[in-house]
Amino acid sequence: MFETLYHQKAARRRHRTGPLAAERDRYLRHCADHGATPGELRKRAKCLLWIAKRLSADGGDEIDAARLRAIVYRRPSPGPTMGKVLVEFARPWLKFLGRWREEHEPIPYAEHLEAYVAWMRVERGLSPVTVDVRRRRIAHFLRWCGRTGRDLATLRADDLDAYFVAFAGQWSRVSVATMATGLRVFLRYAVSTGWCRRGLPESILSPRTYRLESLPYAMSWEEVRRLLASATSGSARDVRDHAILMLLAIYGLRRGEVAALRLDQIDWTRRRLRIHRLKRRQPQVYPLQRSVAEALSLYIDTVRPPVPHPEVFIRLQAPRQPIGAGGIYHVVSQRLRELGISVAHFGPHALRHSCAAKLLADKLTLKEIGDHLGHRSAAATMIYSKVDMRALREVGVFDLGDLQ
Repeated sequence: MFETLYHQKAARRRHRTGPLAAERDRYLRHCADHGATPGELRKRAKCLLWIAKRLSADGGDEIDAARLRAIVYRRPSPGPTMGKVLVEFARPWLKFLGRWREEHEPIPYAEHLEAYVAWMRVERGLSPVTVDVRRRRIAHFLRWCGRTGRDLATLRADDLDAYFVAFAGQWSRVSVATMATGLRVFLRYAVSTGWCRRGLPESILSPRTYRLESLPYAMSWEEVRRLLASATSGSARDVRDHAILMLLAIYGLRRGEVAALRLDQIDWTRRRLRIHRLKRRQPQVYPLQRSVAEALSLYIDTVRPPVPHPEVFIRLQAPRQPIGAGGIYHVVSQRLRELGISVAHFGPHALRHSCAAKLLADKLTLKEIGDHLGHRSAAATMIYSKVDMRALREVGVFDLGDLQ
């Protein structure tokens, strides 16, 4: 790989004779196979050589985040900016070599948790996003049990009370109710398998909540315009992000639906977009709006790397893998924060709410709005009927098709 990247003999020799040359070469070939450009590979090669020299002097096998930072910032230090770059390049290389040690707090009763996850996925048929969210919530509870020395088999009602008291200052009333519901379902499953005492789930009392008590957190259309305008520079990042933002704003898609979008779901001939709705668990066909088609076409034709993955949106840096739902969230939240736009939730759902508010302003019925958003019932759409109708009339003249 070094012979391919460098034309100067001195550069080739420096990389070939440096510490961990075989390990660096193998990783660079892996990055090249996943779509890394020659420029990216040369940058990685330079950083990995610097890291390898310090790793060779340091010795040892597994490396965690604290130890890596100590190695990088050991005198003479490369400085905070370059040090951050070196850490970011070193971490995936060490993972590739099997030398990275994660610092995650272990989850007590991990086998119980995975059995519960399998039950949610197979028996309940819940969507992957829902399963992941519920898994993280129960993992949070089990870690608390481990830290406080509580045994799942001997849990009592006052132990559950202590758990909610411990986080009372961090959770809102709605968050407490959500956690209580999720924990109650888990404990019912645990009772059915004999992991905990009977009657325990019924001891969890949720705070009272009210349907439609909160307002939607839609952005104004001026803020939607600003957000879209922030991704029009023509850079690779902006071209990709602009296509993502258009899908979120015009179709009101969930972040997981954008991340899962595949090339074969775009019908260029009949100008249709086929979306697999996560909550309905069935496909839904939309007309492919001109502005969206142009944004997708520009990204696919000029920016998207030639990788074997069927997903539309791919990471900009190696390894060139599909962007996950978390990556879609990062695209929106980072731009909202950079623009100084104040919203209740810095994520794609703000655009979903903005889309619903626009449709309501255009006098679509709640049934039509629910169909557009992929809701399973009209009740899920009722929240959008509580927005400021006067403000909606002010932005009602804005045409979704004009989003560029």
